[in-house]
Amino acid sequence: MTVTGLSATLPPAGLPGLDPALSRLVEVEGTAADVGHRRTWHILDTGDALADRGIVAQGTIVAVHGNPTWSYLWRALVNASLARAEAGAPAWRVVAVDQLEMGFSDRTDLRRTLAQRIADLSGLIEALGIPGPIVTIGHDWGGPVSLGWAVRNPARLAAVIALNTAVHHAEDAPLPFPLRVATARGVLAAGTTGTTAFLDTTLALADLDPAVRAAFRAPYATVARRRGVGGFVADIPATADDESTPALRSLSAGLRDLDVPALLLRGPKDPVFLEAHLDDLVDRLPHADVHRFEGAGHLMAEERPYADAVLDWLDQRVSVGADAASPAPVDDTPAPAPLWAALEARRADDDVAVIDMATGSADAPLRVSWRQLAARVDELAAGLDVLGVRAGDRVSLLVPPGPTLTAVLYACLRIGAVVVVADRGLGIRGLSRAVRGAVPDVVIGELAGLAAARALGWPGRRIAAAALPAAAMRALGVEASLADIARAGRGRTLPVPPDADADAAILFTSGSTGPAKGVVYTHRQLSSLRDALAEHFDVGPDTGLVTGFAPFALLGPALGTRSATPDMDVSAPRTLTASAVAAAVRASDAGIVFLSPAAVRNVVATADALGSDERAALDRVRTFLSTGAPVGTPLLRQAQRLMPNATAHTPYGMTECLLVADVTLPEIEEADASADRGVCVGAPIGRGRVRIAALDARGRATGTPTTDAGVTGEVVISAPHLKRGYFRLHLTDREATRDLDDLRGRWHRTGDVGHLDAAGRLWIEGRLPHVITTAEGPVTPVGIEQDVEAAPGVVRAAAVGVGPVGRQVIAVVIERDPAVRRPGVASAGLTEVVRAATALPIAAVLAVPALPTDIRHNSKIDRSRLARWAERVLAGEKPTAP
Repeated sequence: MTVTGLSATLPPAGLPGLDPALSRLVEVEGTAADVGHRRTWHILDTGDALADRGIVAQGTIVAVHGNPTWSYLWRALVNASLARAEAGAPAWRVVAVDQLEMGFSDRTDLRRTLAQRIADLSGLIEALGIPGPIVTIGHDWGGPVSLGWAVRNPARLAAVIALNTAVHHAEDAPLPFPLRVATARGVLAAGTTGTTAFLDTTLALADLDPAVRAAFRAPYATVARRRGVGGFVADIPATADDESTPALRSLSAGLRDLDVPALLLRGPKDPVFLEAHLDDLVDRLPHADVHRFEGAGHLMAEERPYADAVLDWLDQRVSVGADAASPAPVDDTPAPAPLWAALEARRADDDVAVIDMATGSADAPLRVSWRQLAARVDELAAGLDVLGVRAGDRVSLLVPPGPTLTAVLYACLRIGAVVVVADRGLGIRGLSRAVRGAVPDVVIGELAGLAAARALGWPGRRIAAAALPAAAMRALGVEASLADIARAGRGRTLPVPPDADADAAILFTSGSTGPAKGVVYTHRQLSSLRDALAEHFDVGPDTGLVTGFAPFALLGPALGTRSATPDMDVSAPRTLTASAVAAAVRASDAGIVFLSPAAVRNVVATADALGSDERAALDRVRTFLSTGAPVGTPLLRQAQRLMPNATAHTPYGMTECLLVADVTLPEIEEADASADRGVCVGAPIGRGRVRIAALDARGRATGTPTTDAGVTGEVVISAPHLKRGYFRLHLTDREATRDLDDLRGRWHRTGDVGHLDAAGRLWIEGRLPHVITTAEGPVTPVGIEQDVEAAPGVVRAAAVGVGPVGRQVIAVVIERDPAVRRPGVASAGLTEVVRAATALPIAAVLAVPALPTDIRHNSKIDRSRLARWAERVLAGEKPTAP
């Protein structure tokens, strides 16, 4: 049925996901400029359905769509709320409206401004007699409409929720490009009303089923029925003179006074409502829970399971009996010394603090003394303060490890700015996603980073790490160099130091198991990490560090010891050579060497190039650490032969908690003789604790985490230096702490799978998403991989599950020596060799020239990607590179 009339009507039958029984028409007396008219609205309303089932709602969710959608947008929320109520969960009535001029509500001759639409919504709520408590949820321009009602009715309000919207746009900033096009003279009427161009463009922002796309188009079949679409666009308050600007300013200011729970959900690929708009909302609602659905866009409600997220959040924050103010556990122990305390203590010391082997003269590396470093940190800190960088501002650092990065990082920490660290190891797409998602107030970078910031539209003021020509500064939008900042701060007083529990840093994960996540640390937690590292590895002023692993390259000054960064490409750890490590050790007289696993492999591979002086330098190393991913025992032995007087350690940790457990090579060799399967990573460090949440038959971590030996499950950890949370990933935070409320203190689900042995040592057996769910029960991959890698000719192996959950079979994908030229099913002979290597049944063996790994570590195998590839190949597709 094609709707062409201008009066309100019910939607045509058969729209996917829409129950016609929930549609109703409601007559409402007009308000404000519409007084004296009766208008008919179309709404979706679960009130009668709940009453028919004898279910009493605890409140009402009023859902307001934007332009050019209609109440159909909220069908998942409508359906999920009913299903959960029928299952006994807290019940919410949902009223999803079609705004006047939109959807299947009345078309009128009135030009509806933002203020009028807020008044319209108020009139509908009164006509329906909706009592409190009310939760508003809005999308697109339904956000300001719903929030406008919320600001005017705080006494009736239980919570506010917003999806991809905005309540403020800087007057000196242009509208987002799609809106500039839509509002352009000569385009607005033709694009929004005369044709379906605006509607088509909006619906193209998500990969919609054709029937769903047709449902969204159903109310807008004629020019007359699309007038509201054009009216919405024409009403966008882009300048101070626009008619709806006062209403937008009023509601945006009023948000600062709302103290009800708030949830902000966003699809970051939205070309209209940008990260800056979300940042503005967070500034106005600082208590809001925020989640960015990475990969989703403007029509996030069509791309992600937002309805369950909303209803779960309401259960947690708003429902009767919910603890709406459940604060995170607070560490009430005395705050450790700030991260810059050792730098302050050695500020009059002319000994070397930082050595950069990649810069300096042809004959000598760059050396910076403690006195020089402390003075530079003070100058930069004061200069940044002069520039207007304040406590809590986010500063993205696009500078490679070395003295410059060290100085600016400690300067930011000293004034309370939150440093954002996302390294080039994420790749350009991952780096751009991370930086844009962090919405930095300031970007400090070298030329390449600043050029990327300009080209990719990263937010934030720009500061150059090194002086640039004036033309380049203008072209890149750079307002100062670090040298300019230092001069501005010279001799000035520093601001008050930040509180120990203030946010200090956002460190991005490697992205090896999904989009990189921003991990938030407070000053207390970073200082606790320093103290755990110093105590466990006995780091003192004269220890000296060589840091070929980026996360630890910045801790030397915090530890009060000199540190050297070897000559390498930090974005590709496998570029580090044995000679470069030896040169850094010799230059710094280092007693400790930190390397990533990929770096270890190349250091061993290039050991034959070492001269006698270089080998003598490596003889002085007493502690060798490889961290970031597991290292096989044979490789660790080879590395220790290069540093024969060192104790080899492989600390276990992650970006969320950089030190969890530690094990030495002798302990690994002792553990290898046991019957345990997996990688032994040792006992917890310092005040750290480890528990295991057992796996059920479908590979899910369930039950109360335990310290019992032999239980395989998800690794759950706690430590003083555990992260505060994730940056704007509320659902990820919630999952990371799921079912851990009965454990005292702060805990985190790591996503790793393993077990504890009788001695309390932790064994890692893989990642939770990589557990293979066979008909006989869950199987972890690492033990199989260890068996297969011991077979002749196998370099590396990955065990993956193929088939439906609960009935998967095991497939093994290998790299071999000599390498295969093309990927595909392995030969019969090689298959038999692999099957004979392990006791578990192997359904298929495939061989590839190289297993896919993460960019940062070059060592974490992407088993999820391999599983999808193996399934396609075994289904008969022509093998391509995984």
